[in-house]
Amino acid sequence: MNSYSVYFTNYSIGTDVYEQVPEVCEPFGKRILLICGQKALQAAGERLKQALAGSNLEIADTVFFGEDCTYTAIARWAEYAKNCQADMIFGMGGGKALDTAKGAAYQAGLPIFTFPTIAATCAATTALSVVYKEDGNFDSFYFYERPARHCFIDLQVLAEAPVSYLRAGIGDTIGKYFECHFSARGDRLEHSSALGREISNLCYGPLLDHAVPALQDCRDKKPSYDLEQTVLAIIVSTGLVSLMVLDDYNCAIAHSVYYGLVLLPGFEEQYLHGDVVAYGVLVQLAVDGQKEELLKLRDFLTKLGIRTSLGQMHVKLDREYLKDVLHETVTGPDMEHIPYPVTEDMIFRAMEEVEALHAAEKDQSI
Repeated sequence: MNSYSVYFTNYSIGTDVYEQVPEVCEPFGKRILLICGQKALQAAGERLKQALAGSNLEIADTVFFGEDCTYTAIARWAEYAKNCQADMIFGMGGGKALDTAKGAAYQAGLPIFTFPTIAATCAATTALSVVYKEDGNFDSFYFYERPARHCFIDLQVLAEAPVSYLRAGIGDTIGKYFECHFSARGDRLEHSSALGREISNLCYGPLLDHAVPALQDCRDKKPSYDLEQTVLAIIVSTGLVSLMVLDDYNCAIAHSVYYGLVLLPGFEEQYLHGDVVAYGVLVQLAVDGQKEELLKLRDFLTKLGIRTSLGQMHVKLDREYLKDVLHETVTGPDMEHIPYPVTEDMIFRAMEEVEALHAAEKDQSI
């Protein structure tokens, strides 16, 4: 029998977690290369600097990751980390900054520690990077043997971040629950994937209780219990699912709908990943004939302020206009392991069903 290992990210969450950085990180060396986004540095850089004061740790240099996580940027910062004799890499920011830092650490053979400054994705705790081409289009997933050694989740920093990122993180997390259960349907799962699928329940259930008040607390810049529970679902629960299940069970129709829609000119610049994935879950539920669950989720997304129709995203429900979107949706890599074949006709009919719900709601409000 072949052996395998599953690695997890340790994490700390609260309003003073950066104070734990010296204790956690000093065993790995002294010199730090901090790879971050410009806004992230403004949001959390001073808090980290104060936490390191008086410790044996020092920031050898601070660099901005760039605009996208690309293989060129990853290789550049990996080489730079070696040249500045860094003992470890700190990644600070959103998904693209953290993914760049993780890739650079992997190529440089250094430990990585993450400091998320928005709660839009689970990038801080996963063992992969979403890599883009130099023109900004998606390239591939870059997988690693293990995730970050530790993730420092500062609730005050996240409470002060734009609420739109938290909302998108909630949408993406909801997708993890529905896609994992859908793609694993009918399979006899080994322990790791089975455990990951069960953890995916925590990517939806707690959000029904905590997500709406958490959004208000974020607007009020309040690091509350609701915000904590919501952030844990987004960053930790979703990350654990990603780490534990086979890649077959990480995504399905919802993410594939997203990768189809971003082919439309200007779409990706206007709408956040998680918001669109949440809409994709509605399409997935329509394809799967889960009408009751579709209505329940649609009502919840409306309370969250997430768009629930193509019309709200200024996308025409036109078969010819959506030709490339439909093709990408059914042929994308996220559709390689689903319980039954899904065609372009099925996706379009599902979009029609979801759109009809929005139209009916408008009629009722008149």
